[in-house]
Amino acid sequence: MRRHFLSSLLFLNCAAICAGAAAQAAPQAAPQAAAAPASACPALLNQQFKRLQDDAPQNLCQYAGKVALVVNTASYCGYTSQYEGLEALYAKYRERGLVVLGFPSNDFGGQEPGGSKQIAELCFNTYGVKFPMFAKSVVTGKNANPLHAQLASASGQAPEWNFHKYLVGRDGKLVASFPSRVTPLDGKLVAAVEKALAR
Repeated sequence: MRRHFLSSLLFLNCAAICAGAAAQAAPQAAPQAAAAPASACPALLNQQFKRLQDDAPQNLCQYAGKVALVVNTASYCGYTSQYEGLEALYAKYRERGLVVLGFPSNDFGGQEPGGSKQIAELCFNTYGVKFPMFAKSVVTGKNANPLHAQLASASGQAPEWNFHKYLVGRDGKLVASFPSRVTPLDGKLVAAVEKALAR
C-alpha cells in the first residue's frame, strides 16, 4: 500500500513539473510566430510624416505592398479641382490596392498659404477627400521632404507645379511620373495604375 502511494505521488509530481515546463516554453514561441509574417519595408516608404488632420506621426511602411500615387497639392491652384479626380481614382481602385498620398505644399505661387486646419477643411469638407493627406511640406529643391527628394532623384524630374504625380509600384519603386496637366482620370495615368495593380 505504501509503495502504491509513493508511486502515485511521484506520478503527480512529474505531471506538475512537465505542465510547468510546457507553460514556460509557450511564451518563448509566441514572439517568433508573431515576427515571421512581417515583411521588409521598401526604402522609399521607410519614413514618417505627420497626418494632416491631427499631426499624428504616420509611417509610410503601412502602405508597403500597395500601389501609391504621390501628389503634391495646393488649395488655391487652377488644378485644385483635381482633388475630385484623385478621390474618384482612389474610390475605384482602393480595393485592388491603390492608395493616393497627398502632400500639401506652398512651393508654387504661394497657393497653399494656410495651416493644417484650413487645408483639411478644403480637402475633406469641400472635396470629400478620403485618401491619406499629410501636413504641409516642401516638395522641391534642397529642402524637399525625403520622399519627394528620392522620387525626384529616381525619375530625374522634380515637381514643377502643384499636382505633380508619381506612381510607385507594390515593390516601392517608381513606375512613372506625370506632370500637373495630366489629370487623375487621364487615360495614360489610369492605364499605368491598372498595369501596376496587376503586377
